[in-house]
Amino acid sequence: MSTTFGLSTVLGYPRIGGNRELKRAVEAYWAGTIDEDTLERTAATLRADVWQTLRNARLAAIPSNTFSYYDHVLDTAVAVGATPTRFTALGLSKLDTYFAMARGVDAEPALELTKWFGTNYHYLVPEIGPDTVFAADPAKALREHAEARALGIETRPVLVGPATFLLLAKGDDPFARLDDLVGVYAEILAALADAGVSWVQLDEPAYATDRGPDEIDALRRAYSRLGALRARPKLFVATYFGEIGDALPALLDTPVEAIGLDLVAGPGNLDRLAAAGPLGGRTIVAGLVDGHNVWRTDLRAAVAAGAVVAGLADHVAVSTSCSLLHVPVDLSVETRLDPGLHERLAFARQKVDEVVLLGRALRDGTAHLPAPLPPPPAAWRHDEVRARLAALTAADRRRGDSTARAARQQELLGLPDLPTTTIGSFPQTAELRGARAALAAGTLDDEGYTALMRAEVRRVVRLQEDLGLDVLVHGEPERNDMVQYFAEQLSGFAATEHGWVQSYGSRCVRPPILHGDVARRAPMTVGWATFAQSLTTRPVKGMLTGPVTILAWSFVRTDQPLAGTADQVALALRDECRDLEAAGIRVIQVDEPALRETLPLRRAAQGAYLDWAVDAFRLATSGVADDTQIHTHLCYSEFGDVITAIDALDADVTSIEASRSKMEVLDDLAAAGYRRGVGPGVWDIHSPRVPSREEMAEALRHAVAAVPARRLWVNPDCGLKTRGYAEVEASLRHLVAAAAEVRAG
Repeated sequence: MSTTFGLSTVLGYPRIGGNRELKRAVEAYWAGTIDEDTLERTAATLRADVWQTLRNARLAAIPSNTFSYYDHVLDTAVAVGATPTRFTALGLSKLDTYFAMARGVDAEPALELTKWFGTNYHYLVPEIGPDTVFAADPAKALREHAEARALGIETRPVLVGPATFLLLAKGDDPFARLDDLVGVYAEILAALADAGVSWVQLDEPAYATDRGPDEIDALRRAYSRLGALRARPKLFVATYFGEIGDALPALLDTPVEAIGLDLVAGPGNLDRLAAAGPLGGRTIVAGLVDGHNVWRTDLRAAVAAGAVVAGLADHVAVSTSCSLLHVPVDLSVETRLDPGLHERLAFARQKVDEVVLLGRALRDGTAHLPAPLPPPPAAWRHDEVRARLAALTAADRRRGDSTARAARQQELLGLPDLPTTTIGSFPQTAELRGARAALAAGTLDDEGYTALMRAEVRRVVRLQEDLGLDVLVHGEPERNDMVQYFAEQLSGFAATEHGWVQSYGSRCVRPPILHGDVARRAPMTVGWATFAQSLTTRPVKGMLTGPVTILAWSFVRTDQPLAGTADQVALALRDECRDLEAAGIRVIQVDEPALRETLPLRRAAQGAYLDWAVDAFRLATSGVADDTQIHTHLCYSEFGDVITAIDALDADVTSIEASRSKMEVLDDLAAAGYRRGVGPGVWDIHSPRVPSREEMAEALRHAVAAVPARRLWVNPDCGLKTRGYAEVEASLRHLVAAAAEVRAG
């Protein structure tokens, strides 16, 4: 076992605080109710709490510089000087420049936002071009290391590694600037070494995806050069989210002292390690505890895998498979979960204990490990759902010809060219959140809550009519979250009270836990949709979340294939679509924003995934008549890999994030021969800036050049729940005006 690295570590830890203290502080700073010093004091307290928690858990090696005000990729961009000149020219403070890159300002849109590999975390895409002047700025990493040392805790600073950073960045040739960037990393490492840092963690998750020889060689060149530095800490290159293939021998060709391998999502890494030959005294950091799900680790199986690693390497440490950023903070505060479920779970704090237990077991044996869990309860099984699924045929996933459908739908709906709509949600105001909290606390009864929500629906419908939107929504005031809302009404799911996970910036979600067979107990959305439709003569969309997204944004059972679980969810949604149609709702939107994020990182597995993902969506949506218009929505992903699947979904209209990427997705759709309705977003709702009518009209003209106006819809990038009404009203007025301008030629 390694005496320099220790027996146990984690690759990262949640940074939002047990009660989302960071979210509240950051949003207070944005609102101007606290200053930068107050924000920093809150942040320092949160960092200290995490380090002390990990020390008290007897974790042997503790990471630092994993804290972030918004995003760790953005933090690395700042550390290497990759701040675009359009932001430095604003003349803002360092912190406000950082937030301008994340959120945009009136003068400049934000950096592009997209998903972090196969997770629901969003990172900000660095912008790198020939004119980018890299410059080392290790201040944040140095400050956090010094803070921890003042508490008597030695830490290991963490940065995104240079190869992954370039592969994530926006630019023509990702490695054209590799030598320049590695030189800046060398300066950062030298500064850390001068401060007495012993180890540095450089994350290279991009190598869990398919990489060609040039990309593998770039990894080798980067770490050969960094490893050859005289003045540097020891280097721990962490890989995660899957198997790294040829990247492993490339790293073994370099002088790095430790390599992290995900043995949960990438069990094949173990075979590759065995075939690698002598490891040259390196530490292998074995990712044996799942950092991306909440189920307890099978400790004995994990020890067996760890023992294989120990037989191959001179030094072994146990770790999480990836950062614990992706799971809630602490299971111990969940007092309302069923005991039979509670005993099967582990959140971040409990996963640290598992890592420590496994490290000890590899050294001392397994006598101290707890007993294995019993089989899942029989009550979690639903035989009627299983029988319905077994009886399905291919016809249950098929609708009529899309061209004929479109003609019939247009005849019924009578929409203009470039019809305007929104994605679904309207702002979740403090009053709405307060009403939901009062309902949960028992100080507001169901009747009073429903009355308040109906009043909000009336307001939203009147607003949309005043704005001139063509297809309306009810605004979803009653929904806490687009997945949790449905999970709370379906069997097989459990909701947490405090299980918050960061999605992006200050946005946090509480993923439900899918532990058993899924069945719909009763209609879930029909009452709200029909109430809204009763208030207007314009069509109102029924709003559902699709089966793939419900799975992707939940912590899902691992005891059966995902395809079977997706079909169970799809069957419940199929029944909901039919009930909406029977109630007179002629437009139904089934959102699948997670279609791309759930795509396996390796191409060899992507075809099978897309087959079952498309099948599940079509099962959910093919029970309605051809004259009912089915919409879907996808956002904040790179869509090129799933264009064929988007077409195969067979939705009548697909709305897609496009504003930050400047409508790039339309070229992909055109190249794929997509012939259905499409709504490329013309307003980036993840930024507080209000785009002008001219800006939106310009985007629409670009879109009309790629898609005929009769098939083009006009909408924001995503739902509006995180925005305020002042910016929503102004932006939607501009959106409607831009559509009218382009429609008129």
